[in-house]
Amino acid sequence: MKQCSVCSKPAVYHVTVLKNGDVKELHFCEMHFHDYMEKPQAKSPEEAFVESLLPDSDLDERAAEDEQLICPNCGISYREFREKGRFGCPHDYETFRERLLPLLENIHNDTVHHGKSPKRAPLDSGNQLRLIQLRRDLTRSVEREEYEQAASIRDEIQKIETELENSDSE
Repeated sequence: MKQCSVCSKPAVYHVTVLKNGDVKELHFCEMHFHDYMEKPQAKSPEEAFVESLLPDSDLDERAAEDEQLICPNCGISYREFREKGRFGCPHDYETFRERLLPLLENIHNDTVHHGKSPKRAPLDSGNQLRLIQLRRDLTRSVEREEYEQAASIRDEIQKIETELENSDSE
C-alpha cells in the first residue's frame, strides 16, 4: 500500500500528472487529496501542492531517509517497500517499526494483532527466530575462529532446542 506523498497515512487517491512528456505519480490521503484539489495550479500540480505543505528540504530529507533505512537481513529499503507494498523478509517489521506503527494504526486502528493464529504455526515463533539468529552468529564465530564464543552460542542453541522439544511433547 502506498503512503501519502505528504504524510505517512495510507494513500487512497492516486493522481498521475503528465507534463512535457514527464509522468509523475502522486499519492494522497483523504485530507491531502482535497487540499490538492482546492489549490490553484500555479506551477505543476505536484510542485504547487507539495511546496505549499512542506519545504523542499523536508521532502528531500524524507526521501533520503527512506533510501537509507535498509533491512540488514534482506537488503530492502523502506523506499522499495513503499513502492512495491511488500516486505523482503520478516525482519522488515522490526527494521521499519517506527514508520510502520503509524501506518498500521491508520489502517487497522491498532498496532497489535488480536485475531486468530494459524494452527500449524510454532507455539513459540520468537524462539524460532532466536534460533535462526544464533545459528548465524555461530557460523560467524567459527569463521572468525572465536571458539569460546562459538561454544557459548552452541550451548544457548541446545538450551532453546530442548525447550522447544519439551513444549512440543506436552
